[in-house]
Amino acid sequence: MKTIDLTQTIRYDMHTFESHPKPLTIPWTKMDIHGYESELIFMSSHTGTHMDAPYHFFLKGKRINEIPVENFVTDAFLLRLRKRTKEYIIKDDIINFERKRRIGKGNAVIFSTGWEEHANRNDYLTGNPGLSREAAEYLATKRVGMVGIDSANIDHPDANDFAAHNVLLPKGVLIVENLCNLKKINKTRFKLVVLPLKIEGATGSPVRAIALL
Repeated sequence: MKTIDLTQTIRYDMHTFESHPKPLTIPWTKMDIHGYESELIFMSSHTGTHMDAPYHFFLKGKRINEIPVENFVTDAFLLRLRKRTKEYIIKDDIINFERKRRIGKGNAVIFSTGWEEHANRNDYLTGNPGLSREAAEYLATKRVGMVGIDSANIDHPDANDFAAHNVLLPKGVLIVENLCNLKKINKTRFKLVVLPLKIEGATGSPVRAIALL
């Protein structure tokens, strides 16, 4: 079995939205004083590769610690859709994919748009491709369990109504953003493991995401 890490390294100089602090790792204990090393971690729960819990946009939805652990291990479909700056992922993109294979209930749908190549560029947070409302609604009718993308935001940067978030999360569809290394996956279908921290009451959590081939 081959294992591929789909997780960004959390570091201070990574791109974060203006409403989120830069992640800080603060030295806390020292070997020469305390006999061991440790640090404090200060960051938004939506930093780096992370999962959005339904409660993030839907106040009646589950918090991150309330999601059943079996939802974090799933069969996933990889949709390679090379997208340009601010281009939409549309419903027909998904329908065309399904002409050869059918996405089923509980599956994860992972969009590889090529945007992870912009992770160190200035347009990473402002020019990303995003899921259209119609595409999100279609995925919701398929009753998928998770939708992931290789950008910081599953929504189009001009979608001030956060259409994709507001369609998927109330339906209990988990969202994973800032995935990377998707180009290393050489199969259309694979096993996906996405493990958030079990933080009481949280709207989301950084995750360790891996593909098992």
